[in-house]
Amino acid sequence: MKIALLDSGIGLLPAAAAVRRARPDADLVLSSDPDGLPWGPRDGADIAARARDCARAAAEHRPAALIVACNTASVHALPALRAELEPGLPVIGTVPAVKPAAAAAVRTGGRIAIWATPATTGSPYQRRLIEEFGNGADITGVPCHGLADAVESGSEALIADAVRAAAERTPADVATVVLGCTHYELVGSRIQEALRGDRAEGPALYGSAAAVCAQALRRAGVRPEPEAPPTGELTVLHSGRTAALPDAAFSYAEGRLLAVGSAAPAARA
Repeated sequence: MKIALLDSGIGLLPAAAAVRRARPDADLVLSSDPDGLPWGPRDGADIAARARDCARAAAEHRPAALIVACNTASVHALPALRAELEPGLPVIGTVPAVKPAAAAAVRTGGRIAIWATPATTGSPYQRRLIEEFGNGADITGVPCHGLADAVESGSEALIADAVRAAAERTPADVATVVLGCTHYELVGSRIQEALRGDRAEGPALYGSAAAVCAQALRRAGVRPEPEAPPTGELTVLHSGRTAALPDAAFSYAEGRLLAVGSAAPAARA
């Protein structure tokens, strides 16, 4: 069984690690686009074209499902990818976890912040998510300037600066943070610590990796088997070329898990 994932860069690591934990026997294909980074400033048509190229490269490996592990690509490319690849290849998009975060906020109270790229914050897409799934919760959008790029670089200094700047834009009494970019899940503990303040612990974080993993396995027709033997192999594609995990991936637990937990561990690029 094989699952493919695509993203502009290493934002696919959280979802890939979730699949690896759920099915250690699954082969993974990670298709990213270092030649086109970053995708955020590009127009929608360009993003869709680059996502399509990543998807086609992954599809050549005949996966059972394809995860579009990128919020930006899901907005701009998901309909086109599904039109081209389904029903033969199920395509699973990534949506910020506004719905479960808002449902929890109704039960427990407290404000919600959505950390997202500047282009997404305040966009019609994000407004629709809040209107449809916000359930009347008090939700604040927080533009996170440079955070995705900092995470992509693996630089602790750049990450610290970007997290601190976003935390300063976040209301102090926020109880829940929705991570509206897949890259942000790689630095969740840093985000919680930056927002903890005088509290015993930071706000609850809601990412998308677990949900898209569950949906991908369902669409692939298999169940989670975390006790399966760790026989899954790892294939890395960079703008269609066979490659290895980039050095920055090893800065994060998810990247190290994928390298160590593979039958054919990827060497550093």
